[in-house]
Amino acid sequence: MNPGIREHMEVIGSDGGHVGRVDHVVGQEIELAKLDLGAGLKHHLIPLTWVDDVVDDKVRLNITKEAAKAAWREKH
Repeated sequence: MNPGIREHMEVIGSDGGHVGRVDHVVGQEIELAKLDLGAGLKHHLIPLTWVDDVVDDKVRLNITKEAAKAAWREKH
């Protein structure tokens, strides 16, 4: 499932907070771009199950920015 998610789209929490930018989709996860201050300058992975909708080049999550950052997985 990849509902129109493309590279460089902004990923925002349900509260509108910036989580990061899409690098690419890998399997059932979105890999966030490393060169983004919101992502802490590291690759992080978030599951596609967190995606609420994709509108106007933004990927809106069904959880807040803080919840996403607390639960995302760092890529090693």
